[in-house]
Amino acid sequence: MKRLLRVSLDTALLSFIPVLSWFMLSILVDKNLINVFTLTYPIQFIYYMFKSIFSTGANISKEKDKDKYAVGNGLFIAIILGFIIYGSLVLNIDKYITFMNMDVLIYHDFAIYSVIQLYIQLIFNFIIEKLYYEEKNKLANKYSICFNLINFVMIIITSLLFKNRVVIITLTLISIGLYTLYLLIKEHEKFNLKSNMLKWIKYDSVYFFNYLCKFLIFLIGLKNVIEYGHEYTIAITFISLITDTQWDVFDAINTVAKIDIVKNEFSYKKARNNAYKLLLILLLSIFIMFLFFNYNYDLNYEITFIFLGIEILDFIIFPLYSLKATYLNLEYSSTIITSNKMIANIGRLLLSLLNTPYCTAIGQIASDFYQFIALSVFYKIHKRKQAK
Repeated sequence: MKRLLRVSLDTALLSFIPVLSWFMLSILVDKNLINVFTLTYPIQFIYYMFKSIFSTGANISKEKDKDKYAVGNGLFIAIILGFIIYGSLVLNIDKYITFMNMDVLIYHDFAIYSVIQLYIQLIFNFIIEKLYYEEKNKLANKYSICFNLINFVMIIITSLLFKNRVVIITLTLISIGLYTLYLLIKEHEKFNLKSNMLKWIKYDSVYFFNYLCKFLIFLIGLKNVIEYGHEYTIAITFISLITDTQWDVFDAINTVAKIDIVKNEFSYKKARNNAYKLLLILLLSIFIMFLFFNYNYDLNYEITFIFLGIEILDFIIFPLYSLKATYLNLEYSSTIITSNKMIANIGRLLLSLLNTPYCTAIGQIASDFYQFIALSVFYKIHKRKQAK
């Protein structure tokens, strides 16, 4: 549990500071800036796809295949490809904002800031995950605290000192960019450009394809929700902001599980129990954030509580299938588990096309119940085979 809390702390810091930053920017600069979080929310799944292949998959390959160049190769490829993809998004940001049914004049500058910040965080997170697999959790904690303090302090100080949005954005990005570059040099890994990318994808395939589908789901689903107007946009943005960090932290149970599986130290029962202990802490934090921030925004509470209720139900179900998916993907069949995840996400994608502002929420809960049932069956089949 102690290790899970340490990994959770790193994840919480990396996730919560940007969330808190959007709250503060909406107070200090422009109240509409809170919606940038929803605007660029689908783009974060590009970040997770990169992390899944080039970080998680590469680190597992280093452990299982004894490939000493895997981590360095993964980081090098991610930096180059990430620069191309995120750079293309920045150059076409106005088209993206228009596609998402938002105002270009209001969101242009800080949408660019959000995209570039995600790219810098991607590189930073590669360094942190490498340290997890090297069991240097305390050092990872130290780096995370420094990175997030720099990020938060700079965005707040510059917002107080300057009225020019470009100055605020530029100074903040330069600060976290220089710190990440320093860590990149300090924690560098050897590379030889001979990567085994197919293995990297295989080792974390269930999550890679999950993130790919979620990118499409939220790109389409949030676009549909925003079409229903301000009440729904602010409600889903607010609930996303007070639960997104918790989701990122909760996924730390899979990070720890992958490490334990690779090292042959995994216990499903222990991991599940630790997950629910963590869940209690996270639910309390959601309640506190709701009380602290809700008065600053014009929320329709009926709409807001519908979105919140579905999120909490999703939190409760998540450990029951997610840990099994992680275990079975590495120890049973990555093909079967990835295919199952694809079926769940295709169903979720189709439901996100429904003509209702709750389309993303309906798809989310339907997908979870399907995975809970399917993965329970696969888990029992695997255990029976092991017993024979």
